[in-house]
Amino acid sequence: MSRLIETRGLSVQLGSTEVLSGVDFHIDRGEIVTIVGPNGSGKSTLLRAIIGAVKPSAGQISRAPGLRIGYVPQRLHIDPTLPITVARFLGLPRRVSRARAAAALDKAGVPDLAERQMAGLSGGQFQRVLLARALLDKPDLLLLDEATQGLDQPGSAAFYRQIEEVRREMGCAVLMVSHELHVVMSASDRVVCLNGHVCCHGTPEIVASAPEYRALFGTGTQGALALYRHDHNHTHDAGCGHDHTHANENEAAQ
Repeated sequence: MSRLIETRGLSVQLGSTEVLSGVDFHIDRGEIVTIVGPNGSGKSTLLRAIIGAVKPSAGQISRAPGLRIGYVPQRLHIDPTLPITVARFLGLPRRVSRARAAAALDKAGVPDLAERQMAGLSGGQFQRVLLARALLDKPDLLLLDEATQGLDQPGSAAFYRQIEEVRREMGCAVLMVSHELHVVMSASDRVVCLNGHVCCHGTPEIVASAPEYRALFGTGTQGALALYRHDHNHTHDAGCGHDHTHANENEAAQ
């Protein structure tokens, strides 16, 4: 597999806060990689750095030449009083042929929405339209930043089944931020556990058994991850990764 993105020693500082520190990360063509971590752990910042929306304070980001990236945001607000059809939305800011828009909607699993008003869509339909928009340019890499936030479990599961279908049909890599256990364990080739730095990474089975991951997450009900506050000090030992001292305080699972 060819490497699409690689970061080496990536650090990002926002104001006086270092959000990411020394992150080594990569994703190869055709992979599905999920990033997990508590709120404020830098997951969205890593995605923003990858697409070039945030400038690193240290380290390097290498991208494959001509890399095409599609991005599905966590949320997008559209004024509900604005009369705009799905087809028109897909054609912003540049015009898109009806055939191209129809093909993207079909790949997103909503082939009949072109003439519907954006304001009249359900939450699941809205996210599928955002997915269609991300697929317009046939991306090599599809980024999803908690794209199912606000959807119920059946809607979320259906969305991610569609993502797996997109990967099979288009051969693109998928990098997603998610808190949903069924996504991490069933849909991912690799999982990266992030908390300002990479705590652990590997196949879902390896990460699920890692002490660092268990300190962050517990198995909740209905396929969700119960999220715990993760307070830690760490030292860097040569060849040994991080030594962690954990204090875990149960937070309400979102």
